[in-house]
Amino acid sequence: MTTGGRRGRRAAGNGFDAPVPGSSAGVTPDADPSAVARGIALRQLAMAPRTRAQLAEAMGRRGVPDDVAQVVLDRFEEVQLVDDGEFARQWVQTRHAGRGLARRALRHELRQRGVADDTLQEAVDLIDDDQELEAARGLVRRRWPSTRGDDPQRRARRLAGMLARKGYSAAVAFRAVRDVASELDGGRDGGPDGVDDGWLPDPE
Repeated sequence: MTTGGRRGRRAAGNGFDAPVPGSSAGVTPDADPSAVARGIALRQLAMAPRTRAQLAEAMGRRGVPDDVAQVVLDRFEEVQLVDDGEFARQWVQTRHAGRGLARRALRHELRQRGVADDTLQEAVDLIDDDQELEAARGLVRRRWPSTRGDDPQRRARRLAGMLARKGYSAAVAFRAVRDVASELDGGRDGGPDGVDDGWLPDPE
């Protein structure tokens, strides 16, 4: 009994949600699936915030019946242990401020985590056009010194590609790079750092 108890504690400490094989929870036919589901959810939430869909997926992997999972998740939402709206708002704030991701990239990430479209859109709408453009300019400013040795068109392509990977449209990338070129290089060579309008795809 003592050995089994120690094994059970070690398994829980290593992040395993299912009952330890051979334990009373693992061999009892009437083991409470609601308790198993609650344990899974609490362990997941202790590691990091999770969406409802992420918790449901974790429960499904451990064999929790769908109807039981939904009841447990409904209760977690009632007591605000699970809140997809708050998750989405925090995700948008940290990923936009920390990594400079554009709204398009943020929508994609939240959809991957199972956040409903209307919920994620409310969060993404907290970023307006001006904020997104300024974030793009900030990314370009930070990368600008590392492109000093490039010719103007290569520099522009590199910076625009960086912005595209973070979800910015061609229109925003076009404006951000030109604005920063004008700001930092003063419109030399007949334009912002010698760059003409042909260095980026047409704005959307």
